[in-house]
Amino acid sequence: MFTGIVQGQGTLLEIRDKNDFRTHFVQMPEAMLPGLELGASVAHNGCCLTVTAIEGDRVSFDLMQETLRVTNLGRLRPGDKVNLERAARFGDEIGGHAMSGHIMAQSELLELQVTDTNTTLWFALPEALAKYVFTKGYIGIDGISLTLGEVRSDRFAVHLIPETLARTNLGQIVAGTWVNIEIDPQTQAIVDTVERVMATR
Repeated sequence: MFTGIVQGQGTLLEIRDKNDFRTHFVQMPEAMLPGLELGASVAHNGCCLTVTAIEGDRVSFDLMQETLRVTNLGRLRPGDKVNLERAARFGDEIGGHAMSGHIMAQSELLELQVTDTNTTLWFALPEALAKYVFTKGYIGIDGISLTLGEVRSDRFAVHLIPETLARTNLGQIVAGTWVNIEIDPQTQAIVDTVERVMATR
């Protein structure tokens, strides 16, 4: 489980491709290395990946073809930054909301609205996820736990504070960028349960 609180940004150093398979070599922040072991789970832009090798701060992760297809990790190139979060442990503070690390869709940034005091990002609303997206609900964007602002038929907005912009890759985002989306699992469970109950009446 993850909390959606990004602990640092890593730099993608190298990509090695094999048939329907890819390995990412990521330079991880020093603060995230203590206690890191082979087999540990680390979210990359919200996608749960497993540590396969550790050489100092150079850490490798394997990505299957399905991961490359469903997430924006397949779009990354060496030098790109990724949001990182190590798996939560029992007793950790949940500063965001519970996240599984399973990406459900990608969404394109349609528009940035920037003022002296506020940054609003408008993303395309994937049709298959529309029933789970509503104002003041939770959503995971590239592994960041965010509260939904305005929701329209084809798009939704999130409002970002300067700390989020400074600590995550959303500080460098531009229109046309694709991000990973994870719907709040509790919201999904409630909506799906209500639909099933209503269908039986």
